[in-house]
Amino acid sequence: MTESARRLQGSAYTDDDGSADPVLGAALARQAADDAAYPVALAALAGARVLVPVVAVLGEVEYDDRGLARDKSSDMAAVLMTGADGRRALLAFTDTAALATWDPDARPVPVSAVLAAQTAAQEGADALVVDVAGPHRFVVSGPDLHRLAAGWRPVRLADGGWGWLTEDSAPAE
Repeated sequence: MTESARRLQGSAYTDDDGSADPVLGAALARQAADDAAYPVALAALAGARVLVPVVAVLGEVEYDDRGLARDKSSDMAAVLMTGADGRRALLAFTDTAALATWDPDARPVPVSAVLAAQTAAQEGADALVVDVAGPHRFVVSGPDLHRLAAGWRPVRLADGGWGWLTEDSAPAE
C-alpha cells in the first residue's frame, strides 16, 4: 500500500440493497426538467445515500519464467473523471442500476452524499457528479460542493428562497 493510499471505513449502510432513494430520484428528475429546481435537488442530495464506485487499479506486475505477465498487486480506488476543460469530478450514483449503466464492473460503496462531497474536496476535485450516465445527471460544484462537504444543508426560507443551515447556526444566505 502506498503512502497516499486511504482506507475505506465500514459502511453505515450495511443493509443497503442499492435502490435509489425515491425522494432524491424525484428531485433529480424535477431538476432535469427545470433548472430552477436545483435547490430542491441539492437539499434532497444533502440527506441521501449515494454509491461511490471503486475500481481495481493495477499496482505491480510480475513476470514468470516464460515472460508472461500477471498481476502482483492491485488497489481499489474511487473514480475521478476529468472533463475536456481539465476539471475533475468525483462520481456518485443514486442506485446500482445507474452505476451499472456507467460501468457494470465497478463496485458500489454506499456513503452519505456529505462524505462523497468531502472526498471530492479532499481529492482536489472541482465537482461531485451524480448519475453521470443518467437517468438525470446532477452536478454539485463551487461553493455548493464545499458547503455540502462541510455538512451544511440547503433549507427553504420563509420568503420562499433558499439558504444554508448548519447544526449550530441559523440559515445563511
